Amino acid sequence: MKEFWYWAEEYDKKLITSAIEAGAKVIILNDPDKEEEVKRLGRIEVFKEGRDFEYVLIKGKEDEERAGKYPPNVKVVVETTDWTIIPLENLIAQREELYAVVKNEEEAKTAIKILEKGVKGVVLKSKDINVIKKVGKVLEEEEENLPLVVVKITRILPLGLGDRVCVDTTSLLNRGEGMLVGNSSGGMFLVHAETEENPYVASRPFRVNAGAVHMYIRLPNNRTKYLCELKAGDEVMVYDYKGRGRVVYVGRAKVERRPMLLVEGKADNKKISAVLQNAETIRLTRPDGTPISVAELKEGDEVLGYIESEGRHFGMKVEETIIEK
Repeated sequence: MKEFWYWAEEYDKKLITSAIEAGAKVIILNDPDKEEEVKRLGRIEVFKEGRDFEYVLIKGKEDEERAGKYPPNVKVVVETTDWTIIPLENLIAQREELYAVVKNEEEAKTAIKILEKGVKGVVLKSKDINVIKKVGKVLEEEEENLPLVVVKITRILPLGLGDRVCVDTTSLLNRGEGMLVGNSSGGMFLVHAETEENPYVASRPFRVNAGAVHMYIRLPNNRTKYLCELKAGDEVMVYDYKGRGRVVYVGRAKVERRPMLLVEGKADNKKISAVLQNAETIRLTRPDGTPISVAELKEGDEVLGYIESEGRHFGMKVEETIIEK
């Protein structure tokens, strides 16, 4: 997830509070006498130029080269005089810890998408509360787009009792959204959120009953975790049926012993499998975004999933030969 910093050119309680409420993680303030006042407004980091980051105003090629020469671990904030994207393109190709000064939401949208990778974060300079809120919204809704695939169900097998993880988030999920989970990180199903009501239980639109403890779940920045490792405060990815992803936070991960079901399918001749709770409220996602309960699922049905070729090591994608059955 891209970072949101707010550059307060002077201490202004109203503006800084608005930035914190909009999701800013860092307030830049060069007045050390006001640092404690800022921290009293919320749990927030206060950065100072030259201490926590280096600032470069790019007027020409010489400035661009100077910004690129800092050590890799140094955070560099760059500002361009006419907001052309060419210097940012060059610097993004050179360094990870790059932040761009923006003045509105349109510049923020561009900065986080340049060369598809984008800058690590945006630094907003604005005294307009509405602009602060809009930039916060841009960062909150920053999307990751995945090419979801259609998976044809090939096998459904009751397994008996097992431990499964219910992931409750601090966000409300929509119909057509869910989490990508699977027995292998190379193949995952889109398990639908509990947005649907039925005669026996109310909807829980903040929840995804994700499956067995051993399975992988997709996280931000192309990482994975085992479901049993999730805890309150963790970031996880939620995707809709078109493959658009957003970051949500875990409020609670609940492990309970329940009857389980092995679900297998194929996409592009690649096998995908998952172990899910055997209950009517657990649903996969059809290609049109509608949910289908595992209780109704049958061989030949088509649902959504995701496949990748690389293996994983400690949750990071690696290129190596891995066989999982």
